[in-house]
Amino acid sequence: MAATETRGLRIRRRRDGDSCRERDRGQTAIEFVGVTPLIILLLIALWQCALIGYTFSLAGNAADEAARAGTGAEYLPTLACQRAAKEDLPDAWEGSASTECDAGLALYRAKVTLQVPVLVPGVLNWPFSVEGNAASPTEG
Repeated sequence: MAATETRGLRIRRRRDGDSCRERDRGQTAIEFVGVTPLIILLLIALWQCALIGYTFSLAGNAADEAARAGTGAEYLPTLACQRAAKEDLPDAWEGSASTECDAGLALYRAKVTLQVPVLVPGVLNWPFSVEGNAASPTEG
């Protein structure tokens, strides 16, 4: 068909009352409903990443405190190390925490292992854990 032929084609003209705006009525609501689940999933993923980072921070701090307490304890350094590791942990992380303390010749080492919570701390944990390691020079 040549460019000038219009036989068989109907060209719809816009009338004053028939605008594109009326044909697109409700489009914003549909787009909002479609995007809202994606925004919610993104917020959930960001919150989970924040919990993982916070767990790393807690594990490292608990290991530092444990190594420092084990180094300075005159009697029962292992018990002092284990108590110090769990002393400042929030309740949701304290129950699943495990601590290993080791008195070497020059360094006192502590390793704290914490479980990473799923969305709400204290309810459910992921199957993987986070480790925090620290060492402090022995005194005396």
